[in-house]
Formats: sequence, structure tokens, C-alpha cells
Amino acid sequence: MTTKHFLLGTAAALALTLSACGKKPAATPEQAEVAQTDTAEMPEIVVTEAELEGNPFRQEWSSEYGVPPFSEITDAHYLPATKKALLELREEIAGIVNNPDAPTFDNTIVALDLAGGSLSKVILTFNNITNTDTNDTLSDLEAEIYPMLTRETDAINFNPDLFKRVQAVYAERDRLGLDEQDARLLELTNRNFVRNGASLSPDVKAEVAKINEALSALTTEFGKNLLLSTKAFKLEVTDEAQLAGLADDFKNSIKVDGEDKWILTVDRSVYETFMTQAENRELRKKMFDGYRLRASSGEYDNGPILIEIVQLRAKRAELMGYSSHAAYQLETRMAKTPQQAEDFLKRVLEPGLERAKEERADMQSMIGDEFTLEGQDWWFYSEKVRQAKYAFDGNVLKPYFELGAVRQGAFDVATKLFNISFTPVETETWNPVVQSFDVKDLETGEHLGLFMTDMYSRDSKRGGAWMSSFRNTSNVGENIRPIITNNLNVTPPAKGEPTLLTYDQVETLFHEFGHGLHGLLTQIKYSTFSGVDGPRDYPEFPAQILEHWAGDPEVLAVYARNHKTGEIIPQDLVDKMNAASNFNQGFKTTEFIAASLLDLRWHMLTSEEAAKITDARAFEQTVLEEYGIIPEIEPRYRSQYFSHIFAGGYSAGYYAYLWSEILDADGFMAFKQTGDIYNPELAGKLKKWVYESGGLREADELYRNFRGSDPTIEPLLENRGFAEEKPSEG
Repeated sequence: MTTKHFLLGTAAALALTLSACGKKPAATPEQAEVAQTDTAEMPEIVVTEAELEGNPFRQEWSSEYGVPPFSEITDAHYLPATKKALLELREEIAGIVNNPDAPTFDNTIVALDLAGGSLSKVILTFNNITNTDTNDTLSDLEAEIYPMLTRETDAINFNPDLFKRVQAVYAERDRLGLDEQDARLLELTNRNFVRNGASLSPDVKAEVAKINEALSALTTEFGKNLLLSTKAFKLEVTDEAQLAGLADDFKNSIKVDGEDKWILTVDRSVYETFMTQAENRELRKKMFDGYRLRASSGEYDNGPILIEIVQLRAKRAELMGYSSHAAYQLETRMAKTPQQAEDFLKRVLEPGLERAKEERADMQSMIGDEFTLEGQDWWFYSEKVRQAKYAFDGNVLKPYFELGAVRQGAFDVATKLFNISFTPVETETWNPVVQSFDVKDLETGEHLGLFMTDMYSRDSKRGGAWMSSFRNTSNVGENIRPIITNNLNVTPPAKGEPTLLTYDQVETLFHEFGHGLHGLLTQIKYSTFSGVDGPRDYPEFPAQILEHWAGDPEVLAVYARNHKTGEIIPQDLVDKMNAASNFNQGFKTTEFIAASLLDLRWHMLTSEEAAKITDARAFEQTVLEEYGIIPEIEPRYRSQYFSHIFAGGYSAGYYAYLWSEILDADGFMAFKQTGDIYNPELAGKLKKWVYESGGLREADELYRNFRGSDPTIEPLLENRGFAEEKPSEG
């Protein structure tokens, strides 16, 4: 998942961007869902020079790559630096509005894109640190800072004099002699002002502004509750016999040093490994409930919060002239309407559910009459069936997937596809485990960006995997290259042991690296639509297509080596892995689509319908039953911990991962059809029209320029093992 859009890189992004990500997924506040009507009505911001004295954010950063001076930044620096930057942003916006010269592309549109430089410096760092190394102080600061940002973006969006200048330039667009990037910036600036409510009446603007501020606070609270409830769950085991079935490396990673004690958490990597390996059914039940009941009761209950979020989003959509929040969100996305997104999901759900029922029957047959299969059993017995059907245990792969080697394998793929290099460099970091790489164009020697990786889980880091940035690309006057990060949550190994990955984690590493390349390779000069830009159902494509290279035999032969012997992964093991690749696909498809449908249905509610919702779990259950989701399969995310949509930028957009799978399956098939997974001509088009182009054109056009045609759904169904068998000829 990406997090660019909630990271406020410029005033334009602050004012115009509604699609936060993924980071997020991303536990991302809804400060990007923006839209006060007059800066005169804004609360006064007061900050003294004494408060700013020695503040690193008020100084030039002299490091070679522009990396923040993490060792000098304290929690106390963020708030005064944010206040000062907001005051400077106000001055910049006032300078645009009060310019006595007639509105031009440069003095209005470009000026908006460039404004907010000091704010981005603070907020990009703040957002990254609160995701990767947070504490109680920073959590409290989020609740204070994000509403301030929302108020400021509302003031920009609803400033009538600013909008008049934008409109004046837009009206002259055909006579300005703009190049493609200039024209796109103008188009997006005008469009987003309109979509954010600039044309609304003053009374409606004020009401929308109040909603936005409330949403900012609520989404921040949602993310905080989820983090705290996740941290609060710790299952202590003192009897090693209860851990029967666990691989030694995993068991060692959860052991408390010097004690006969093992601590289980509901971090996703810990949870999935435990649920797959643990023989103790009672313990699996405790973990199952611990994971699925997070933030569902007590002081961290997100149920009432998410209902209020849904109600406010629906009300805002109504005020903006839309039937629902989903209708508003999907208007500019590839799916276009909630109905088209829902129809697409149902089309894939049907074969997924049928396969899931077959998988359930296979597992029940193995269990016999001892007990009836339940949710806590699926991971464990599906692995047993996999081993029985394919004589394949996924754990045998782990010695061949050492973290450093896998990452180098991803680098090698990028080098062969895009002619770029990755050189380790020493920089300041926010945590000792972080590693940095200088990324260059091999042909020109040009510095493309700094790539930083943070691979390990810790209590101060949110769950999941994501890409983000500490600095976004801009090339207006000065060529500023990005600082891109990849974040995973791999369980740290026991001291002195290598970090060995499951194949799912290998794919996740390649996925996030795809997002990283999208941010690093961008050749867009305006930060408004550079890097990981585009409608929510498109930017997952550059990440997901890279996953295909991870498992290709030609690529595996390069990076998949036994960490002890150096032996290349045996072909028979690769064959077994591929043969088993579609196993449990019914479960994987169903749990994902169940979550996607929950997202859509929450956000397809009209304002009147949303106002009637009082019980989040009851609504959730009704939706799941309506689509026939079998009770043994929980949605990938239940509503109370669905941070993508209630604390991030994926509201009405979680389907995007599957939608993008249409693109990535079709796109990689193009390489396979050439007989060369590094086909130079196709790789050149992929680089130019996908990784370099940001939001230069509409997503469907960018894809056609790469592929030469529109995508079809058949490769996706085939990849998941759902393709209909064609009748034999003759």
C-alpha cells in the first residue's frame, strides 16, 4: 500500500488531495479529505521565536540526500514547527490571492503547487515517525495537529477569491500554450477545487468544513484505538508443550530472553505463522479471537467511532450533491461507479466461494467427526491439506528466502528492467534497523532518489506493510528527487539468526518495492501529480505487477539460495510451490472480497440510511450473509480494525487491490508472451507510461499506452485458478 497522498507534500496536495493511502492503509488520518470559507474566520495561530529556537525544522538540512536529522528532532519540535509552517502557508496563499497582477498559470497554478514547502518538511517527517516509531506524546500530537491541517485545507479549498483566480486561468487554458504537464496541473487543480466544494454556497461550505474537522479527529482516534488494542493483546505461554507444531525459528523469535516464556501478539506476521503451525486448538482459538475482536469492546471500541465516520461521510457527500460517499469517491476512478465496483467483486466472488466450500469439505474430511471446522481451524488444516495434496510444506522454502538476498533479488529485477542501480549508503535513520540506498540511472549516472527500508516489527510501529516518502519530487526551478521508504513488519529473528521469510512475505517485499519504484522513477515536475499518483484503483498496479517477477523461475534462480549452503532453490521445490500456488485460493479470495464489499456497503449508504445504523457488527453480519460469505471465513478486515477505510485513504476503495490485479495479470502476461520477462521494448513502455508518469494522464490511457490494449479479466481468473476450462477440439 502507498501513503503518498495523506502525506502533505505541498499546499496543492494539502488543498486538493482527497485520496489518502494506503500508507494505508495505512493508518492514515483523514486530514487529506479536505475542504473554512474565509481565512479571516480561522483560529489564530500563535508561536514564539523562543519556541522555535534550535528547531531542526527551521534550519537547512545539509545532509547529502536531504535526510531529516533524526537524532536532533524531538517530540517537542513538531507542534511549534507545524504552527510556524501553517502561518507561512497562510502568507503564501494570501500572496497568491492578493497579487495585483491578473491571474496567470505561473502566479496562481504553479504558485499553489509550490506553496507549503516548510509545512511538508514537518508533516512528512511527522507522519512517517508516528507510523514507524510512535509513543503516547506523538499520539496526542496527532489529535492536535491533524485537525489544524484540516482547518487549513478547508480554508484553501473554500477561499472564493483563490478559486476565482484558478477559474480565470482555467477559462483561458486553450490559449495559454501549455505543454502536457502544465495542462494536466491546471486540469487537476481546477477539478479538485470543484470536487472539494469550492462552488458550494457559503452555508454549505461551513457545514462541510465542520464535518471535515470532525472526521479528522475521528479517524485519528480510530487509528489510535487500533494501535493500542493491538499492543494490549499479549498471550503468554509458559508451557512449551502448548507450542507443539511451531517451527524452531519462529518459536525462538517469540521467546523471552532468559526465561521459559513465550509471548504471542496479534501482529499479522506472528498471527498467520502461529495459526498455520500451532497444533493446540484452544490456543488457536484465543489467538483467533484476539485478532478478530481488536478494538471491538471496552475503552478501545471503534464501533461507535466508525458509525459516526460513515454518517459524516454520507452527510458530506449529500451536501456535495452525491448519493453516497462511494459515488463521490469512485467518480474519478477506473471503476467510475459503486455498482460497477460491486459487480466486479461479485463476479470474482462467485468462483471464489465455490472453491472455498470445496476447501472446507477437504478440511472437514481430514478432521472427520472429531469436531466441526471453525474459523480458528482454517489456517492450520488448510496447510495440512496442502501438504497432503502436494507433498509441500511452505516452511521448507524459508531457508532459501533470506531477507537481504530477497531484497537484492528485487534490486536485480529493477536493474534489468529499468537500468538503475542501488548502492548502500550511510545516512541518518529513525531506527538502527533502517538501511539506505542511493538509486541512480545507470546510463546517465543521474541520482533518482534515496531508498530506505525498515523491515522489522516493533511495538512502536503500526502493523502492515507500506511505502511512503520523506520528500516528494519536484522539478520547478530546482530538481528535487524523492526520499522513499519501504516498511514491512517481519518478526525479528533470535539474536545471531538470519531473517528468513515466507513466500508471502517475499511477495510483500516485491509489492512494496514496486510502490517504491513508482515513487523513485517519477519524471513529473509538479508534486501535485508526481510519483504514486492516480485514482485509487490504479497505483496498486505498479506494485502488484512486480510480484510476478518474485516467483518467476528465472528470477528465483538468482536470489533464492540456501542461506547456509548457497544452493540455488531446487527446481522440484519450485515446481511443487507453483503446483500448490492456487491452493486455498477460495479462502484468500473470499476473505479479501468480503472486506471489499464491507467497505463498499458502508460507503454506499445514503445519509438517511447511515443515520439509522446503531450497531457496527450487526450491519457487518447482514452484509456478509447477503453475499453468502460462509461463517468459517472472517473478512480480511472486520470493520472495527479496518484502518484502510476508517483511518486511511481507501474508503470505498479497498477493492482497488483486486481491480489492479486485472491490470497486473494482464500486464505480466504481455512479458510472458514475448518469451522474455525483461523484454526491453515492453520494459521501456512500462517504465515510461507507468513508473515515470504519475498522474500525467487518466489511468486507463496510461495502461493502454503500456499494454497496447485494454486489460481483460481472464488472466486474473486464470492466476487464481478460476478460469473456465475450454472444451477440447476434435
